[in-house]
Amino acid sequence: MNAPTPVAALAPTVKLLIGGKFVESKTKEWRDVVNPATQEVLARVPFATQDEIEAAIASGKEAFKTWKKTAIGTRARIFLKYQQLIRENMAELAALLTAEQGKTLPDAEGDVFRGLEVVEHAASIGNLQLGELANNVAGGVDTYTLLQPLGVCAGITPFNFPAMIPLWMFPMAIATGNTFVLKPSEQDPMVTMRLVELALEAGIPPGVLNVVHGGEMAVNALCDHPDIKAVSFVGSTKVGTHVYNRATLAGKRAQCMMGAKNHAIILPDANKDQTLNALAGAAFGAAGQRCMALSVVVLVGEAQKWIPELVEKTKTLKVNAGTEAGTDVGPLISCAALSRVEGLIERGIAEGAKLELDGRKPTVAGFEKGNFVGPTIFSGVKPGMAIYDQEVFGPVLAIVAADDLDQAIEFINANPNGNGTAIFTQSGAAARKFQEDIDVGQVGINLPIPVPVPLFSFTGSRASKLGDLGPYGKQVVMFYTQTKTVTARWFDDSTTSHGVNTTISLK
Repeated sequence: MNAPTPVAALAPTVKLLIGGKFVESKTKEWRDVVNPATQEVLARVPFATQDEIEAAIASGKEAFKTWKKTAIGTRARIFLKYQQLIRENMAELAALLTAEQGKTLPDAEGDVFRGLEVVEHAASIGNLQLGELANNVAGGVDTYTLLQPLGVCAGITPFNFPAMIPLWMFPMAIATGNTFVLKPSEQDPMVTMRLVELALEAGIPPGVLNVVHGGEMAVNALCDHPDIKAVSFVGSTKVGTHVYNRATLAGKRAQCMMGAKNHAIILPDANKDQTLNALAGAAFGAAGQRCMALSVVVLVGEAQKWIPELVEKTKTLKVNAGTEAGTDVGPLISCAALSRVEGLIERGIAEGAKLELDGRKPTVAGFEKGNFVGPTIFSGVKPGMAIYDQEVFGPVLAIVAADDLDQAIEFINANPNGNGTAIFTQSGAAARKFQEDIDVGQVGINLPIPVPVPLFSFTGSRASKLGDLGPYGKQVVMFYTQTKTVTARWFDDSTTSHGVNTTISLK
């Protein structure tokens, strides 16, 4: 949450959404939205004032009075329309995302598509928001539950998935009958705002979805405001811990998906070519800027001899602007990110890791000002080294050696993070042992990035997550609703009265 930088450029301004209208902020604090491949200023994003944030929350509170009573079928049809609009505008959305975030166009489409899957799930809300009924639990008594919305909810999203993660949040919150205030990343809000425009076009009523922009002040305002009932966050561990503590202290529900250090175990019996392809793609795709990126490979036994082949496979990846055909690795999001990743590579060398492939300062013709780091591989990595202990969030892969599967599992379980992990093997027994013994929330078997589809819940664990319920799937319906239990007995004229009953029994 860096301090905003005043700018005097005449780039277009990103608007706030309050009460169904896109409005120009009255703030004096602005930040440039910069193309990370060219340093071109694409837009200016405002750091909303306290009054503007208050207005957005008030709009959501007012809209909740009617939206919570809107028929569930009406809500579902809005998201049926919304998923159609997203599909029709996929190319435009991907182009916007690539311009401001740097991903390759195919990866940008993937970003939008994984969010679209949650929108499709939201359209099934009629089957998801079902209560329970027990008939005649006592003499003429029925008990049933209602899953009712909470009120105004808030979402704080990161720069690395500016389409997918907002689509994880507001569709499910709104489909379950809540209203929403979204604070996108100030680094790349343009594709998020286009998705918001399409959501209004799909029929989301005024005030049901609101958007504010900003940094630490906006985050704190959403965590503190008494009319915000729940806060969802995806981002760094430092900020996520702050959000969780501040929001829960204020009596709110909170779910915070945070940092990671994702490992994959490679057993010698794994299919070598398929495994090497999977490792290179998962480690270096999106320039390593994924919370589920594969950042550590644990080579077991004879698999330690695969390092030269992994290096050669990685050398085939093309570093270029995301708009260029055939690009595999685009730029990092900012100059600050570039400096940080290069600094961590230098620390890796200084702390004794072996630099197998150096991706610093690649030559990218036509994009010399871009924030580029090529794929980088270290071997001999150990805990205590910065490249292992920190989440690099760049195209840097750490290789660790292990004698056997037990040692590899023990090594992974000693890491505090628990977002995702994987094993590559042709042994069903080894895979089963791994899935049972590993202490990580999301497990891949011959899949390097085990992010579940929305029928299931995102289940990161340990230091990668604060809060009991995940950001989509069945768990998020519980997060965005309050369970109300009703116990009822109806009498008719033929019912015989048994007089006053002063016991707790329902008989």
